[in-house]
Amino acid sequence: MKHLFIINPAAGKHDKTGEFTQMIREACDKHCLAYEILVSRAPGDCTKIAQAAASTGDPVRIYACGGDGTLNEVVNGVVGYQNAAITHFPGGSGNDFIKIFSDPAAFKNLNRLFDCDVATFDLIRCQEDSYSINICSVGLDARIGTSVGKYKRLPLVTGSGAYALSAGVNIVKGISHHYKVEIDGETFDDKQTMICVSNGRWYGGGFNPTPKAEPDDGLLDILLVKGVSRLAVAKIIGKYKAGRYEEMPDIIRFFRGKKVVVHCDRESEINIDGELLMGKDITFEIVPQAVRFFYPKSLTYHT
Repeated sequence: MKHLFIINPAAGKHDKTGEFTQMIREACDKHCLAYEILVSRAPGDCTKIAQAAASTGDPVRIYACGGDGTLNEVVNGVVGYQNAAITHFPGGSGNDFIKIFSDPAAFKNLNRLFDCDVATFDLIRCQEDSYSINICSVGLDARIGTSVGKYKRLPLVTGSGAYALSAGVNIVKGISHHYKVEIDGETFDDKQTMICVSNGRWYGGGFNPTPKAEPDDGLLDILLVKGVSRLAVAKIIGKYKAGRYEEMPDIIRFFRGKKVVVHCDRESEINIDGELLMGKDITFEIVPQAVRFFYPKSLTYHT
């Protein structure tokens, strides 16, 4: 069994390549593991590295060493390869996907990651050839989420602080737009503030909009947030952030389904695990049991 560590030096507030390399070598040498450490040099490199390793057909465990964007790239590299299993060795600001687990801090301990359990998780397919393991969104939330990165690098700014800064800037730019949304064939034609499509539960450095989502149930948890005014948006976002959508059923509508199609009046931002895509006619659909994910033994992830 080969252990491949893919380090993204652009993740988080500073380059952790040296720190990670030392930790990995010490832990792997202690356990006499066959391992390799590779460092990405540009966006998309993590996907290429993961795919090259998985395509050999040999059993491999791949560690995404970085943030949620790094994990997303690795996910996209291993889709369709059952010989590969992936995990997250966190080094980003949010590290949101692994918050579904009972002890997310355990992922920082390589000794615990070596002694692991393996689950098979669903993915969200977006725009035919992009995949998400966590959360996708369109609307105000997508504009906020995909702008967070530039605020995270500011001194003293936390993950949640960066999200708050991005929210303030994007709220000033405009709240709601017209979308035609189809959920498993049912159509909603209206102004929407946010459209959230979830496989996981956490994103944005502290937002938990879909607290009951399960990564292996074959279903998407979906939120449609109706168009609201600037005066109302702060209250709405507070409920949305805490996953308290049931308290505002006339404004924040919850669904479970397998396919969501969003028709936009203009080219719009799409958030895929914090990464930015642009599109006008957007399809999100569940891909059941699509990726093998390993995690420290004895942790749980079901609600």
